[in-house]
Amino acid sequence: MADLTCDVAIIGAGTAGLAAERNARKHGAKTLLIDPSFAGTTCATVGCMPSKLLIAAARSAHGARQSEVFGVETGEVRVDGPAVLRRVREHRDRFAQATRDSIMDLPKEIRVQARARFTSATTLTLDDGRTVAANAVIIATGSSPMVPGPFADLGDLALTNETIFELDDLPESLAVIGGGVIGLELAQAMARLGVRVALFDQQETLAQVRCAKVHAALQEAMAREMDLHLGTDPQPSEQDGRVRIDWEGQSDTFDKVLVSTGRPPNVQGLGLETTGLALDDKGMPEIDPETMQCGDAPIFMAGDSNTGRPVLHEASDEGAIAGRNAVAYPALVRSDRKVNFAITFTEPPLVMLGDSPDDSAKIGSADYTDQGRAKVDAENTGLARLYAAAPDGRLIGADLFCPGADHMGHLLALAIGQKITAGDLLDMPFYHPTLEEGLKGALREICHAVPLNVPGDHDTGNPPGV
Repeated sequence: MADLTCDVAIIGAGTAGLAAERNARKHGAKTLLIDPSFAGTTCATVGCMPSKLLIAAARSAHGARQSEVFGVETGEVRVDGPAVLRRVREHRDRFAQATRDSIMDLPKEIRVQARARFTSATTLTLDDGRTVAANAVIIATGSSPMVPGPFADLGDLALTNETIFELDDLPESLAVIGGGVIGLELAQAMARLGVRVALFDQQETLAQVRCAKVHAALQEAMAREMDLHLGTDPQPSEQDGRVRIDWEGQSDTFDKVLVSTGRPPNVQGLGLETTGLALDDKGMPEIDPETMQCGDAPIFMAGDSNTGRPVLHEASDEGAIAGRNAVAYPALVRSDRKVNFAITFTEPPLVMLGDSPDDSAKIGSADYTDQGRAKVDAENTGLARLYAAAPDGRLIGADLFCPGADHMGHLLALAIGQKITAGDLLDMPFYHPTLEEGLKGALREICHAVPLNVPGDHDTGNPPGV
């Protein structure tokens, strides 16, 4: 007989696991939340919050250097690296502690501090020797940085997003390996804090941008702040206590290297092979994105561990879906997923929404290099691309790299989710002068392409730059 029994066992106490436990208990289940450390969420400890704290410092430094554009003289801008990183850690620690406090507020009998491993689809063994029997199990074990062997051999010279915020001071130079979301955000932040940065990626595309025109704007902007080496295979080695990077017959040395080559799911050691699930060559089961169920088993997987949509709001949603369905198993409830919505917090922000356009889609573009409010703020960089379906011009997706994109993305996510057309959106008020106003040109372009009778005065508007 098992030492512990429950209706739903949740492995992992991150964002997805906490949401899963909460929703399962809300639906009447007896739950166990199993985690080896209860250290807090990835977002609070090593992800969203510390990275945004670093980006905020970088924004301040960059703004100070650019102030002469407005006739404001600040003198030489000096960045106090230790002070920057102390503030990052102090606020990071507060966020993480708040998360840990919320976990400790859970009933004591729910929390099980241990590492779990499957012995069958509904039984677990813990590393403290106890066993668990559950009616259903939710996997919410998150993900961890992948450090390829040659970089792992560098020891402390190699950083990840889980160690970079522990530095005592900013390095003078930094190689960034990987131009995904994490690598690109931290590379630009470090560059704006005065670090010499070079970014390397085997791919030709930064941050998996879908639109070639948006990517061109992103690449041009990033190349102004750091050295970009795309489509290369960087090879590291240690040289006199520093990192040497060789690529395409060239080489350079750096104080540190940030390895940002992906975060694979934490499924190794879970014993998934004992569950009867069919696993792929990476040890992953097939997961239904509308139920979070793995195969046809009473096992569910939510958050970063399933590699589907590795962002916080999706992890929370997936946890809630998994929690409800673990209770309801086998009578599962299928859930409509929210509009795909991803933000890379570069300056300006990069946003990808909804679906990519197919050959029948209508596309509208808005150039922010000549947009009135963007020019006022000296942030006139990038463009927005909106995608709509024929025949009515219903918005289906967007790619934006422009000032205010992180806020405009929420407006567009609502429009896409509510199946609003470009003409409908043009009927809402656009205040002058705002960044949102810049979208009107893209919306008009879609309306004329459908074609539709363009309502009201949509053919008129302010001249470019105004």
